[in-house]
Amino acid sequence: MDHNSNFIRSIIKEDLETGKHKEIITRFPPEPNGYLHIGHAKSIVINFGLADEFNGKTNLRFDDTNPLKEDQEYVDAIKEDVKWLGYEWDELCFASDYFEEMYNRAVLLIKKGKAYVDDLTPEQIREYRGTLTEPGKESPYRNRSLEENLDLFERMRNGEFESGSKVLRAKIDMASPNINMRDPVLYRISHARHHNTGDKWCIYPMYDFAHPIGDAIEGVTHSLCTTEFEDHRPLYDWVIKECEMENQPQQIEFGRLNITNTVMSKRKLKQLVDEGYVDGWDDPRMPTISGLRRRGYTPEAIREFVKATGVSKSSGAVDAAMLEHFVREDLKLKAPRTMAVLRPLKVVIANYPEDQVELLDAEINPENPEMGMRQIPFSREIYIERDDFMENPPKKYFRLFPGNEVRLKHAYFIRCEEVIKDENGEIIELRCTYDPETKSGSGFTGRKVKGTIHWVDAKHAIPAEFRLYEPLITDEDENEEENEEKTFLDYVNPNSLETVQGFIEPNMKDVKPYDKFQFFRHGYFSVDSKHSTKDKTVFNRIVSLKSSFKL
Repeated sequence: MDHNSNFIRSIIKEDLETGKHKEIITRFPPEPNGYLHIGHAKSIVINFGLADEFNGKTNLRFDDTNPLKEDQEYVDAIKEDVKWLGYEWDELCFASDYFEEMYNRAVLLIKKGKAYVDDLTPEQIREYRGTLTEPGKESPYRNRSLEENLDLFERMRNGEFESGSKVLRAKIDMASPNINMRDPVLYRISHARHHNTGDKWCIYPMYDFAHPIGDAIEGVTHSLCTTEFEDHRPLYDWVIKECEMENQPQQIEFGRLNITNTVMSKRKLKQLVDEGYVDGWDDPRMPTISGLRRRGYTPEAIREFVKATGVSKSSGAVDAAMLEHFVREDLKLKAPRTMAVLRPLKVVIANYPEDQVELLDAEINPENPEMGMRQIPFSREIYIERDDFMENPPKKYFRLFPGNEVRLKHAYFIRCEEVIKDENGEIIELRCTYDPETKSGSGFTGRKVKGTIHWVDAKHAIPAEFRLYEPLITDEDENEEENEEKTFLDYVNPNSLETVQGFIEPNMKDVKPYDKFQFFRHGYFSVDSKHSTKDKTVFNRIVSLKSSFKL
């Protein structure tokens, strides 16, 4: 991290200087109930980045305490995403590895009179909990004897009771102004197979109980999380203290990352996948790490973006254009320049020799001369962009129209002489002439043209598919609470994907998934990893060329 205003860095620095800690240990603790999204990237960069900066360690720990929602698929995807972002964990841990320890600590709480088995239904527990302005009331089971609680808790573990019929609750304070401290549930019964422990357990710890214990077992010094857990901190500290954990991690909260027009909720993203709005978790329109990777975003751009958003307590929304800005910055020196025609219109250059093919030279990337040169074939028939021609152009239209002359990028001036249409009046071909004196790089100064357009040679062009994306969510206020009548699905943009068929230069015949290019005038594109085949390459537009964003 390179922003000195980072308040967490200051805390860590002081803890090392005062000798409170000899080594910094952080953790990134996702629940494997979905794929990671761009919001998680902030947590990854903060946890791994700070530990790296102070020569500490970071564990990747799966908080897998709810078998009904978790899956090995998500575990594998998360590991891949963290690695792809450029980080290596020191220990790979699972909360479920500590279930026995957590059970023993819960027994300790019962013995200390700090926990009890409750038979109230979830609805009753909610009812008894009270409100922000009214205290809760105690469960009729709160004063069960120590022996009865120990016996019931053991029988819960042994599978004698149905799912959801009993819970273990902490005995704290039903009148606490912090609702999280009103006898929170520590364990529930769930007869569900777990991806890691199989059928060994039928009681599972709640996140608020498992998380602090996991941190303490691993010796985590700074437990970094987003501000929605601020109200849970007193419970975090209570669990560490009352469970008599040797290590005492410190929970510190930072503002979560919100981005305009972007869904930042695994539950909502799962709904988009399950209901078929998108082509899986890695759909290039999704804000998941795997979606951004497939679209063509780079790990460097994501890391730089996250660092630029800074670390603070506030959670304001960042403009999505800021992320795109970092993608352009990263790709402009790396991506080869080339030409692609997305909506082709055929042009026949009538006065060009019929069988001639010449090879034109062009730099692979003018901003990075070390990338060398490429050769572009040019012959009598080419394709241009359909919207680079107008039969009846408005004023200040400088591209091709009848009688007008333009420069073909890297090639010659051509003039439109004739427009050929089919029986429906659709334009299907242009007849043009070229001026052999005007070859690019020849030093021709005879006359100027105002427009330069791109093209591909028809004889050598390779067919390709191009996928053009718009934001998946149209409404600016998606991150606000939805109003009663509408759900976030009402804001899904029906035009978020446009697919067009066109052509690319022949020098791209051997591209591989994730190869990235800058197509002249169209933007940056990446080869799709899922739908490209031997016979047809599919390109995802990563970002357009122009940005209104200013850092």
